[in-house]
Order: sequence, then C-alpha cells, then structure tokens
Amino acid sequence: MDIGLRNAKLNFRQQEKSHLMENVIFVELIRRGYSVDVGVVEMTLVKDGKKQQSQYEIDFVVNTGREKVYIQSALNVDTEVKKNQETFSLKNSGDFFRKIVILDGNAKPWTDEDGIMYVGVIPFLLEEAGRII
Repeated sequence: MDIGLRNAKLNFRQQEKSHLMENVIFVELIRRGYSVDVGVVEMTLVKDGKKQQSQYEIDFVVNTGREKVYIQSALNVDTEVKKNQETFSLKNSGDFFRKIVILDGNAKPWTDEDGIMYVGVIPFLLEEAGRII
C-alpha cells in the first residue's frame, strides 16, 4: 500500500523509519513485477550444552523465475555488530543466490568480502528494473 494510505490507516502511528523503508521497498518490488515472499532461515544452535531451534528472517525473497534474490532492509550497517546482525540470516541461507542489503540514503552499490551487495534506497529506487536485481 502507498505510504500515505498506510499512515492514514494506522492513524499516523508507527512512524518508524525502518518500517516505512521496508514498505517502500516492498511496493517497488511488486511494481517491478516480482513475486515477493518473506524468507526464514532455520538453524540449530547449541547454547549451554542444549540444542535450540532458531528462526531468522530475511525481509524479502524475490523470485525472478529461475532464481531468487535475498534482500534485507537496514537503515545502516555503521558498526560491525550492526552489520553482523543485518547479514546473519543472509550468510546462513545455505545457498548461493544473490544477497542485497538496502540501506537508508544514497550509497552507491558495493559488495563486501562475503559477496553481499549493499546499496542505498535512493539508487535502488531510481535504477531500471533489472539493473540491481
């Protein structure tokens, strides 16, 4: 839904920038004609000698027909802790599909040592449909 309609529906509550950015990204992906799902990475972790099942979310799984692209929405990754938090589910997806983190702002696309691409939301929104995804 359009952000203005979303805000009106919620009576202008829940103005968190991260939620608004996720909404804009989702609407843009749908506008570009993609099938979009939420991804879940299930892991078994050992904590205090006990196995625990944990689930970690991937904000968007974009189905392009023959492959998938995983997209995480993050306001920033300005610390190592924040970067690890935002990319944990991507790094543990268990496959080699493309992985993108969309950040707040105007950052030009760049790729880290793990093969994860980072791009600002503004360049993402201004790109042609097939250029980044």
